[in-house]
Amino acid sequence: MSLIDDEHSAPIVAAPEGAQADDRREPVQVRAFTREDAARWDRFVEADCAEATFFHLSGWERVLREAFGHRCHYLLAERSGSIVGVLPLAQVKSMLFGHSLISTPFCVYGGVAALDEDAGRALTERACALAEELGVDYLELRNLQRRNPQWPAKDLYVTFRREISQDDEENLKAIPRKQRAMVRKGIKKGLSAAQDQDVSVLYECYSESVRNLGTPVFGKAYLEKLREVFGENRCRTLTVRNGDEPVAGVMSFYFRDEVLPYYGGGKASARHLYANDFMYWSVMQDAASSGAVRVFDYGRSKVGTGSHDFKRHWGFEPTPLHYEYYLVRAKAMPNLSPTNPKYRLFIAAWKRLPNALATRLGPLLARSLG
Repeated sequence: MSLIDDEHSAPIVAAPEGAQADDRREPVQVRAFTREDAARWDRFVEADCAEATFFHLSGWERVLREAFGHRCHYLLAERSGSIVGVLPLAQVKSMLFGHSLISTPFCVYGGVAALDEDAGRALTERACALAEELGVDYLELRNLQRRNPQWPAKDLYVTFRREISQDDEENLKAIPRKQRAMVRKGIKKGLSAAQDQDVSVLYECYSESVRNLGTPVFGKAYLEKLREVFGENRCRTLTVRNGDEPVAGVMSFYFRDEVLPYYGGGKASARHLYANDFMYWSVMQDAASSGAVRVFDYGRSKVGTGSHDFKRHWGFEPTPLHYEYYLVRAKAMPNLSPTNPKYRLFIAAWKRLPNALATRLGPLLARSLG
């Protein structure tokens, strides 16, 4: 019996250039990714598969394994020797938060990226079988599109994406009036923004902002690993300063014609300086000036949160994300969200920790909160 609903499978996508029509008649073979597959895998993600994202790149396998020690199970589907689908998976095991197989932890998008429904079905069925073999609580696929309607799914997250112009004035005018005023105030404060090779300043700003939200922060080594694996062309760090004082920072990912400001935060002084508004405007300016970036991806937010409202104020409309769950040992979908009432006391206590202590203790917990 199939583990997925054939009637609701993803739509067929055109085969990559050079593929033969008769290839569709050949069976799909699913196997484990090896390091020798990395170049082919990434060519497929970048050039052949429209639904693939930055978070499908093979470099994440190394990041998750080396930065957090997570065991990865990357799967690829082949037909007649050509890759027709990929599925990045990582196993997260925690005494506090359970045992899961996720595509992909620490990434807002994931799930199957395939050229046709046969490849997508084969990868999903293999992932379900793997989840059973590993004895996890659940398999989680972080899809942009609903692929398995018969599975339970969360509607907690949305994403914000919009095309931008290469002209700064056009981009500024596209921001609604009240938020545009916030950007202008940041500019008038005399703030400066510049690319930074070192992630130390970003980590200082980001860890403080995350602590203020009551959330454990990962270690600085994770940001360093991202820079090491993806390089300057794909992973850039921007620091905002008030004079000589760093007040905010953000790490952005570049993929195809998109920019994704991903890990960003500011110190307590950033708010009255409008440094966060200025920071995201600076990312947009930098991306637009390259001439290669067409889409600004503000990433995911939880519905009903301040982050969600902030992005809407920039004129971005939310698009639902579809996080689907194949339950193995679990009886219901997990709820590791900070909005879960069971974490209220923990969050309140974490907010009161000195930042130095929070950054020492945080990585022990954050590795399981991907």
